Amino acid sequence: MSLYADTSALIKRYVHENGSEQVIALFDQFLIIGTAMLTQVEMASAMAEAVRLGWVDETEIALAWRDFTSHWPSYTRLPNSDVILERATSLIWRHGLRAYDAVHLASAMIWKDMTGDEVTFACYDQNLAEAALQEGLHTWPV
Repeated sequence: MSLYADTSALIKRYVHENGSEQVIALFDQFLIIGTAMLTQVEMASAMAEAVRLGWVDETEIALAWRDFTSHWPSYTRLPNSDVILERATSLIWRHGLRAYDAVHLASAMIWKDMTGDEVTFACYDQNLAEAALQEGLHTWPV
């Protein structure tokens, strides 16, 4: 079984917030953790926003970014291929998802199809989690 982490779950591994301990414990249970290539951009955006909103200071976020980029090569990074983008488009129409959320879900679904392995989809967005369940993925948190 593999873990797919969208940005809402992955950020909790690097920026201490509600749910961080649970995410770290979850990640420790999986040898293979995947995410979409666009996650790197989303992580930068989320971390920059956290500083702008005063949730964390620049020193803390610099350390979090360094930690994230050191782990980035160890994640299975799914490319933004035509197949993923086409699947994401259909998911938007079917579930009313936001663009990047649909790309995350499409990436996890295609990863599952390609590997034949069960995939646990980790995210903290209720609409996205519901769509993932309807598409046949295990979700976390339940």
